[in-house]
Amino acid sequence: MQGFGATVFAEFTALANEHKAVNLGQGFPNFPAPEFIKAAAQQAIAADLNQYARGAGHPRLVNALARVYGPLFGRTLDPLHEIVVTVGATEGIFATIQALVNPGDEVILIEPFYDSYPASIIMAGGTPVYVPLRAADGATGAAQWRLDEAELAAAVTERTRLLILNTPMNPVGKLFTQAELEAIADLAHRHNLLVLSDEVYEWMTYPAADEAAGRALTHVRIATLPGMWERTITLGSAGKTFSVTGWKIGWAIAPPHLAHAVLMAHQWIPFAVATPLQEAVAIALEQAEERDYFHELSAMYLGKRDKLITALDGVGLTPVTPDGSYFVLFDTSSLTVPVTEGQRRDVAVCRWLTTEAGVAAIPPSPFYSGPHQHLTDNLARFCFCKTDEMLDEAVRRLQAIAGLS
Repeated sequence: MQGFGATVFAEFTALANEHKAVNLGQGFPNFPAPEFIKAAAQQAIAADLNQYARGAGHPRLVNALARVYGPLFGRTLDPLHEIVVTVGATEGIFATIQALVNPGDEVILIEPFYDSYPASIIMAGGTPVYVPLRAADGATGAAQWRLDEAELAAAVTERTRLLILNTPMNPVGKLFTQAELEAIADLAHRHNLLVLSDEVYEWMTYPAADEAAGRALTHVRIATLPGMWERTITLGSAGKTFSVTGWKIGWAIAPPHLAHAVLMAHQWIPFAVATPLQEAVAIALEQAEERDYFHELSAMYLGKRDKLITALDGVGLTPVTPDGSYFVLFDTSSLTVPVTEGQRRDVAVCRWLTTEAGVAAIPPSPFYSGPHQHLTDNLARFCFCKTDEMLDEAVRRLQAIAGLS
């Protein structure tokens, strides 16, 4: 534990609070959750669903998940043996890695990565191996951040056990293309690798063009590719999907042998997840289609995305337009900010934005290994899972520092 410090999110949220900054740093919605899911939770508590749930997941929830995800995976899911409900997707990450990674095993991470990945690997005695995405010069879209297939293949050794994929990706907002996923799948087959696919932003995707393939870029689930169901664990999140991040309800979907392994680790971590909240998420999933909820969620976030990237363009902070998630990277090279000796530029810029401009951002360097952190020198990350009023105030403050207000 000696190498672990406070997360970058805790650091910058505290800084934002201290300076009364508009917090576009930490990715949690500041608007109310949908009324129908809140009402379901209240009713579940009143109905006294307040004791331990089934360890692998409340029956109503795993059945609802099987009905929603079965068609998406092109198969009939067994709710009792192919789904494990976890304390958010973060526990799903931790439980999967504890279950499948032995001391000395190597795990490939594609940079930038969610910062819990390497911590979970290290606590399992494994070794993270890093492969960065490469952005084209002047890239203004997430699709222009590409995975070098040769570099990825070179990272595989006889000790490689697992590859972690995040699509849609935090913080780039990249949707991995069909061709990129097929290359990863081919590598997994050739080297007998497992894949942990973190897809928590699956419902937050926006129309885009895949120039290489000449077709619309959509979210492809790697578990649906030939031969990949048997070696893939897919993670989802109610916190992201229903704007209830404080509920910490996630799930892992996998073939029985892998789901059982995740469950064996999960039973010694939390054992079970909050029963009334699982009931509420089940009810929300049951009602999602008739409410056209997933489409409405994507449309709402598309509007917020476009509001923020238009503002960033207008103040000379060129955004990397995301095709998924609720994050946007932007180029800060137009800002002249003092950097103290030993400090990373992206950290200095984000501290300046928070304390002087009054808009909190997150530096991307914590999402990279040391040798690759230089790739983030001129980048920062905002999130747009905020009310329009909050985004408008952030825009006003950014315009003020650019002398445009």
